[in-house]
Amino acid sequence: MKLLKTTFLSSLAFCLAFGTYAQKKDDKKPEETKPATTAPAAPAKPAEAPKTGPKPYKEVITSKAISSNGLMTVHKIDEKFFFEVSDTLIGRDIMTVTRYSKTAAGGGIFGGEEVNRQVVRWEKGPENKLFLRSITFIIASPDSTKPIFQSVKNSSADPIIGVFDIKALRKDTSSVIEVTDFFKGDNQVFSLDPINKQFLKIAGLQPDRSFIQHIRTYPINTEIRTTKTFSVVPPSVSLVPMPQIGQYLPASRDAGVVTMEFNTSMIILPKTPMRKRYFDPRVGYFANQYANFGEESQKSDNEIFAVRWKLEPKSQADAERQKRGELIEPKKPIIYYIDPATPQKWQKYLKAGVDDWQVAFEKAGWKNAIRGEYMNPKDSMSLEDARYSVIRYFAADIQNAYGPNVHDPRSGEILESHIGWYHNVMRLLRNWYLIQTAASDPRSRMKNFDDELMGQLIRFVSSHEVGHTIGLRHNMGASSATPVEKLRDKDWVAKNGHTSSIMDYARFNYVAQPEDGITDFFPRIGDYDIWAIQWAYKYFADAQSAKEEKAILNDLTKEAVKDPRKRFGTEISPSDPRYQTEDLSDNAMKASDYGIKNLQRILPNLLEWSKENGETYKELAELYANVSAQYRRYIGHVTKNIGGIYDTPKTYDMEGNVFEVVPKAMQKDAVSFLNRQVFETPTWLLDKNVLNKINPEQGVEAVKAIQETSLNSLFAGDRMVRLMETGSASNANYNLDELMTDLRSSIWSELKTKKTIDIYRRNLQKVFIEKVTSLLNPGMTTVSFIPQGASYGFESRSVDLKKTDLPSIARAHLESLKNEIKAALPLTIDKMSKYHLQDVLQRIENALNPNK
Repeated sequence: MKLLKTTFLSSLAFCLAFGTYAQKKDDKKPEETKPATTAPAAPAKPAEAPKTGPKPYKEVITSKAISSNGLMTVHKIDEKFFFEVSDTLIGRDIMTVTRYSKTAAGGGIFGGEEVNRQVVRWEKGPENKLFLRSITFIIASPDSTKPIFQSVKNSSADPIIGVFDIKALRKDTSSVIEVTDFFKGDNQVFSLDPINKQFLKIAGLQPDRSFIQHIRTYPINTEIRTTKTFSVVPPSVSLVPMPQIGQYLPASRDAGVVTMEFNTSMIILPKTPMRKRYFDPRVGYFANQYANFGEESQKSDNEIFAVRWKLEPKSQADAERQKRGELIEPKKPIIYYIDPATPQKWQKYLKAGVDDWQVAFEKAGWKNAIRGEYMNPKDSMSLEDARYSVIRYFAADIQNAYGPNVHDPRSGEILESHIGWYHNVMRLLRNWYLIQTAASDPRSRMKNFDDELMGQLIRFVSSHEVGHTIGLRHNMGASSATPVEKLRDKDWVAKNGHTSSIMDYARFNYVAQPEDGITDFFPRIGDYDIWAIQWAYKYFADAQSAKEEKAILNDLTKEAVKDPRKRFGTEISPSDPRYQTEDLSDNAMKASDYGIKNLQRILPNLLEWSKENGETYKELAELYANVSAQYRRYIGHVTKNIGGIYDTPKTYDMEGNVFEVVPKAMQKDAVSFLNRQVFETPTWLLDKNVLNKINPEQGVEAVKAIQETSLNSLFAGDRMVRLMETGSASNANYNLDELMTDLRSSIWSELKTKKTIDIYRRNLQKVFIEKVTSLLNPGMTTVSFIPQGASYGFESRSVDLKKTDLPSIARAHLESLKNEIKAALPLTIDKMSKYHLQDVLQRIENALNPNK
């Protein structure tokens, strides 16, 4: 650098000297240089930095703005959208619910279905920013003035999902932000989550084909409708078939992109949450929970509370009238609107399904608390508007309906519900009703039901789904409160129905026989439902807290559950045979015998009841499959009694045990049923007049599959553990050795009778050998039970079956069976029977002595 500087100065001196020499050589007199008379120029001011922070309100929200007031004031200027967020909303909890408005066809997703929901909260940030946080309720502390509140806060930071520059302030009471890019973008809370994207093979958002349709705002909610276009995961070519997650939408394959419409509702949650009603496992309600850390507590309390609508009197005077036993109307009733896209002839039945619940709410002290209403297509109401609950009708081939609800996670208060009703649920109803009642109800002996019968079926399902949306879970134990013979008593059924709850999966009275003269086969709002609504919706005007309400409810519940018809049976019980889907009565063996009798009457008539000239036998095949499925259900109902344990929720102030072993006599009856109705070949299923029209096979493999499934269930690891534990605890209990003995004596009865062993029995006996030999070297199994006081979920433990009595018992029975086969072989005349016995004898030898 020094050298460069020296060179530069030398060059400059040379140039100056050369200039002077040239001037002299010109012989011209140089001009005089006058001294400067002006002051030197002032130094330039530095450029002014652009002004940051909010601008004046009118510079942002100009006269071009189209504005509407509501939860958040919304402004639209050209194609940009602005929110005006009042300071009163800062820190308030807002529930967001995003639903499909329109979907691409063929993906099993439908307009109106929920995509996701989340609680969010506006928050002032630094540097003139407004944050939007996503709030998760896992832990809480009830008193913000206590030190432990800060500890909880330190362990529950919530993610920031949006950052917005405050463009302007209005009277220092609200902040104006632009939300255009945020809502038309792919923010997970307001779009598809990664799991849904994987299942639909969807990739990144295409911004140039995504936009906001409109944003509308109302007093308690703001509705954002968007169109979003996504690219798709590129298909891959593989010579080796590989398992893949999800499937492509047809539009994805055709166009390489997929476009959907979404509606997001942002609804303000109450400033003061509704008083909780603490969950009780003796009454079946959906529940929310979080860990509560109290200043004085010695451990965190898992606070579990029921999900329910908020019903309250309009005034204190009404509350006093209700206390005196008068019915009063609630301040805000529960209203369900019928989707105007529903076929006209079914709308009244869907509405009737809602109205049927009025009788239950009246018992809780409320008049006109719940009703269905028709929605006029010309009204300005939106089906996605979070202020309205709707029964949405989906043009879908799915045979189902569902009843969700959106609730405040802080208190369990239900805010709204969108019941999903798929068109093809009518097909499911047709199949159920025909297969379960056609022996006794002539109306169901046809391919297509008349509108009145189908309408009543729709009404029943509507009532069931509405039950879910008012908080009720499935009560799978309700049907077990009905003595089996009462299901054949015409007068009793007319008065009480065949189950005590419409929330059971009791479907229709399949026990009734043709000679009983019963005409009422439908579930209805029953004794349990009426009691459960009282439990959740009765208003206790004098109770000052949720704890006081809990004490009052405990006394009412203890009294109520003395009546078996008011008891709840969880839908998730792993071992209680009273709590099952699709079953009836207090005795599965007798009920299933009656059910099979009816199936035997129905099966030969399916050809006549399904026929239509010019059509193939597809309809017959569908109905036959439903007969087979119903028969399998009966087998499952019976099997759960074996190794079963009753689980009856109780509190300290109730008598009796929570867990009780199913009586030995009932377990033996269950095994006897299986031996008689399953392991003795069910030849009635093999109706050649039907099978020859729908299947090239003759039913051999189908029978084997049913029998093998039954044996697999009987020898399931958790059932084996229960039989060993309860059986060894008392001789009064059924045990694993007895089960093996009872099965072996039936499945291998030909060894004593010397009868020919036909192909069905040969297959069954081979399956039995394979199953029992596998028990010589069993693996691990998991045994589960529901923890005390829990709303959902299991506690589980792993058991190494090799370290139990199971292999010893299996070996002993294989040894005994080997000796019986050896004794029977010399006396066996039938060639195939002899081949069979020689084969299974060798299989047993190989299993018992693998190294020989």
